[in-house]
Amino acid sequence: MTASVVLHHKPLKERFATVAVFFANGFAIGAWAVEVPRVKDHLALSDTALGIALFAFALGAIVAMPMAGRLAPRLGSGRATALLGVLFIVTFPLPALAPSYPLLCVALLLFGATNGALDVSMNGHASAIETEWRAPIMSSFHAAWSAGGLSGAAIGTLIQRLGVGVAGGLLVPDVLVGVLIVGAALAALRAIGPRVEAASAGFAMPSSAVMKLAALAFLCMMMEGAVADWSAVFLRSVLTRDPASAGLGYSAFALSMAACRVVGDASVRRLGPSTVVSLGGLLAATGLALVLGLPGVVTAVAGFALIGIGLANVVPVIFSAAGRSTPTPAVGVSMAATTGYAGFLVGPPVIGFGAGLFGLRLALCVLLLAALVVALVGGKAVRGHALHAKAASPEEHSLDEC
Repeated sequence: MTASVVLHHKPLKERFATVAVFFANGFAIGAWAVEVPRVKDHLALSDTALGIALFAFALGAIVAMPMAGRLAPRLGSGRATALLGVLFIVTFPLPALAPSYPLLCVALLLFGATNGALDVSMNGHASAIETEWRAPIMSSFHAAWSAGGLSGAAIGTLIQRLGVGVAGGLLVPDVLVGVLIVGAALAALRAIGPRVEAASAGFAMPSSAVMKLAALAFLCMMMEGAVADWSAVFLRSVLTRDPASAGLGYSAFALSMAACRVVGDASVRRLGPSTVVSLGGLLAATGLALVLGLPGVVTAVAGFALIGIGLANVVPVIFSAAGRSTPTPAVGVSMAATTGYAGFLVGPPVIGFGAGLFGLRLALCVLLLAALVVALVGGKAVRGHALHAKAASPEEHSLDEC
């Protein structure tokens, strides 16, 4: 009898709807990633001009993320996610439709703003669902995002091979994105958990606990950004001249990260959030040591895969903990996500600057130090804030695996 009551309290529909939003957002970002070169060629942009335009995307995200943290208390995290999801659908294809460089920058500013705001809102809503679920499930949402990114990149590549134009390269994926987000909004994007007065979500000075979690997010996403931008360069310039082998490092990193996020919730339940963060930092450090210490394509690819395994579930655990460190989940998530996104942007230029002074291999040692910091202090920072699974009946355990 008791078990059946507990089962009814599981927000299953809300969880699946939010997973759909995560997948749709990842799908859009994956499709955009493969479309960037065609947008560059379409407007005949230099590398510098494209870099400035992409900075507009980042600027929009950083400005919008804290604002999204204030929207959730007013509307509820579910409704805020639905609203921002609709705005994301509208702005996603704009860069491919821009007829000039200035309008491209404006389009990317808007696209980045809605993407950053949706990122905060959907993570905050996922944190609220996780609290109601009473078990660690954040990694399942991030697994959906990773799967969406891989799918979006694959579909985007197929669209290009079919000869679809630049505009269609984003408009066609936008149809699927729209169906998923609107369907999720109509089905089950609603308020989860107790509402908090909007006044409590102002820009108060973050607590030391949130600051520590935000700093960890910065280090982890700095590593992600640096691996994304420099792994291929490292393989091609330092280890091999074969262009076909240059992308193997990032592919191994992305695939291992996506695969480990699928089993991430089970890992958090079995090992505990603190252990997952500490062990993840240690695995990432080991992978980086393998990449930098044993030069060779095979060892480097294995090392990048190990980095992906290590980092896969650290950020989901950090976001989950940050969501429980403030009155509403979206406020804490906005702090961690904004700081983490800044790390994602800072990482690549820091490595580039260091590479110019000391060489790429030595510059990448900064990432090794970052991974060691996560391994040494991450577990303690998360402890007491991340959600631990409670004792459950067999029926609850079977549902937790959904």
